[in-house]
Amino acid sequence: MNTRYSRQVLFHGIGKQGQERLLASRVAIVGMGALGTVLANHMVRAGVGFVRFIDRDFVEPSNLQRQMLYDEDDAKQALPKAVAAAEKLAKINSSVRLDPHVTDLTPYNAEELLADVDVVLDATDNFQTRYLINDVCVKHGIPWVYGGAVSAKGMFTTIRPGETPCMRCLFPEAPKAGDAPTCDTAGVIGPIIHIIASYQATEALKILVGASDAFNPHLEHFDLWENQHQQIKVSHTRRKDCPACGKGEYAFLSPDSPEGLAVSLCGRDTVQINPGEQMRLDLDRLAQTLAPLGTIEQNKFLLRFHHDPYTLVVFPDGRVLVQGTNDIGLARSLHAKYIGA
Repeated sequence: MNTRYSRQVLFHGIGKQGQERLLASRVAIVGMGALGTVLANHMVRAGVGFVRFIDRDFVEPSNLQRQMLYDEDDAKQALPKAVAAAEKLAKINSSVRLDPHVTDLTPYNAEELLADVDVVLDATDNFQTRYLINDVCVKHGIPWVYGGAVSAKGMFTTIRPGETPCMRCLFPEAPKAGDAPTCDTAGVIGPIIHIIASYQATEALKILVGASDAFNPHLEHFDLWENQHQQIKVSHTRRKDCPACGKGEYAFLSPDSPEGLAVSLCGRDTVQINPGEQMRLDLDRLAQTLAPLGTIEQNKFLLRFHHDPYTLVVFPDGRVLVQGTNDIGLARSLHAKYIGA
């Protein structure tokens, strides 16, 4: 073990044995936006041996205010976030194995991407994906750390299957569309991102080094602007009738889950359409087909087709973002018109 981790080894909670455990550990981060970039930075710098990044999106200028791993060149090139993050972090710690995946987490790939790690870190922006993470982690007994932040507020909690309430115990139903603020409707400041993700990262380190006496059993809530912090006891909320951890019913792992194949991305004026099966699109051939119909921008990771007032962003795995509408019916129509079945 070299001097890279010397200050971390000196910390009593980790030590030499804990550092050796970190080097042998595997972590998956779902979402490489604001929380995800902070989490990835901490995991890679701490020496976690294997870190998998899962993200469906690409870097845009509006990300740069709070998504700490990206720069203006990433936005100009519309690099997928998972790829841009891996390129940055490979220069920070070349001994860590980085495994970027430019994809959405779906019932088709969730177990393949999450079931072989020691901890899953939630950096997503929607409850449907969190319920999917929860189903995989409860089914396979993998601890995971939930986190969310918007405006100047944020919260986190650690879910350890068999020991704590799971996500569906804590939140039996997702907030209805429009009921909860999003970064696109209420904004967000960078400091709350760093605070929540740093707490998440610390809980992950505790799990990976086996510091069970230091586990945080609470749901923590912060409002930085109003200088408020709440520590909420949640141990009593574990439910015997919980569909996931109580009954072993993993509805969100079903291809017919409520997530569906098309979903409006809250606050983004965008509809995401997932393919009904695993596939691989030839973006070059698609570009030739669409070129006479509108403006094409393309790199090896995605194709953007502009047909005013809409933009279709097509990924090799068949996923399409229809930008310029929240109407799922209209998005499906545009998808059928320009992409086909």
